[in-house]
Amino acid sequence: MSKRLRSSEVCADCSVPDPSWASVNRGTFICDECCSVHRSLGRHISQVRHLKHTPWPPTLLQMVETLYNNGANSIWEHSLLDPASATSGRRKANPQDKVHPNKAEFIRAKYQMLAFVHRLPCRDDDSVTAKDLSKQLHSSVRTGNLETCLRLLSLGAQANFFHPEKGNTPLHVASKAGQILQAELLAVYGADPGTQDSSGKTPVDYARQGGHHELAERLVEIQYELTDRLAFYLCGRRPDHKNGQHFIIPQMADRRLSLDLSELAKAAKKKLQSLNNHLFEELAMDVYDEVDRRETDAVWLATQNHSTLVTETTVVPFLPVNPEYSSTRNQGRQKLARFNAHEFATLVIDILSDAKRRQQGSPLSSSKDNVELILKTINNQHSIESQDNDQPDYDSVASDEDPDLEATASKAHRQKASRLEKQNSTPESDYDNTPNDTDPDDMGSSRKGRQRSMMWQGDGSVPDLAEPTTAPSPILPSTEDVIRKTEQITKNIQELLRAAQENKHDSYIPCSERIHVAVTEMAALFPKKPKSDMVRTSLRLLTSSAYRLQSECKKTLPGDSGPPTDIQLVTQQVIQCAYDIAKAAKQLVTITTKENNN
Repeated sequence: MSKRLRSSEVCADCSVPDPSWASVNRGTFICDECCSVHRSLGRHISQVRHLKHTPWPPTLLQMVETLYNNGANSIWEHSLLDPASATSGRRKANPQDKVHPNKAEFIRAKYQMLAFVHRLPCRDDDSVTAKDLSKQLHSSVRTGNLETCLRLLSLGAQANFFHPEKGNTPLHVASKAGQILQAELLAVYGADPGTQDSSGKTPVDYARQGGHHELAERLVEIQYELTDRLAFYLCGRRPDHKNGQHFIIPQMADRRLSLDLSELAKAAKKKLQSLNNHLFEELAMDVYDEVDRRETDAVWLATQNHSTLVTETTVVPFLPVNPEYSSTRNQGRQKLARFNAHEFATLVIDILSDAKRRQQGSPLSSSKDNVELILKTINNQHSIESQDNDQPDYDSVASDEDPDLEATASKAHRQKASRLEKQNSTPESDYDNTPNDTDPDDMGSSRKGRQRSMMWQGDGSVPDLAEPTTAPSPILPSTEDVIRKTEQITKNIQELLRAAQENKHDSYIPCSERIHVAVTEMAALFPKKPKSDMVRTSLRLLTSSAYRLQSECKKTLPGDSGPPTDIQLVTQQVIQCAYDIAKAAKQLVTITTKENNN
């Protein structure tokens, strides 16, 4: 975890004191407002982590702190340091600037356009320049001068450059020299710890040979970072790499929420298994980015002042577009946000299982089964799409007219966000794991019962928000009242998250009860039958998540019979419920502010 920040530390982009976030690949500390812009750019531009509420590998945090303290920000603002820039009208953002458009435009120019980075003299052959820079990087990583290497990387040096004369990569050199912070920086920029040199040795081998045991262990962790992150997201545990355990395949915490074993789900899994390694890696990386988005979103919602949230565009509802990817892939990445918690967990577990199978070389099932299941999947997809062709497009990215089947093989997983989930989608709701009931009068009673049993696992029933005989009411509470109740809910959620971080499981139940009281008080502000579908949707998410939170927290009590409780799995469910509550409360603040201002 982060050491206490010094009071002299300021946001690299607008100079606000005491920044709470870091941009890992840029080597800077940033404030909440600037972080909201960084997140909207995507991880290919800026990889953000909260300094206190996100777990950090110690040497990764040390790397970022070293870069920040040694002036890494001057790399990204090089031309602004020239006195002539003042006369040209160019300046960096200041604390008084608005997030949009002032800070946002500056941050995009700084990191996306690299408008202020020192430019090398133009040459006819850019590849020669990149090769020269990469050779300089290759020789520089044997020293501890991180900012020099970051500057070379910012100019186009390649972290995975294979030196033709030396027969190895920069990571081999850094590992042999025991430069663990250089290894962290190279890994952030994509260096592969599994790459072999001309002698067949990996960076891990050189670290072990040199007696750099901490570095060797960290390189193994980096090698499995993707699958470790996916497993930790679901169950709060990481594999024990020291003892040869490289994969954890989580199971659903609740047997009633077992993995979807429908033909469609089986076909999706078979199709995933049939992907070649390159396409499988692409899908796994996309899911990793979505995990990062969801986890960062949860930290964001739990740490923000809700009264300021509604005045700025700070939401990142799905993965930002990466221009290096095809439009098909970008569209698929965005649709991952539509998966509710259960569907997304199913996809993550399938990826973890197949990653382990691929590494161990286990055979696939027969091709005949594959073909039959894929045909069923295609038929089911056609049926779903024909029934829902009037649904508005969720994405801002156009799909290719005739996408390659393999390139969209993850679509079967995405289609598991089925017609039921599509009908529950609203512009304010991206991946709720509770029913929205946007038009309850049009739903049959059996269908409503099916929704409830799928989404709700509480001990009792979720109370209906309105009596059927009550006339809809357009009256909403004041924005100030909603903000005040939201901040009370947020305060209690932060207390629960601290208990989870500190493994104080006996605090779960009293925390959940305080959250339930605050949620009940907030729901009481609204009419029994709100006229707005969006209000009803958010209230449903708010109240049902609070009930489910209580149910999950009760699992920490010692039971008389049955298998012992996996506390890590329960904790993950508790965190997800708390996130859904915070999300719903924020939606209600946004809605009431907008309606009351009209």
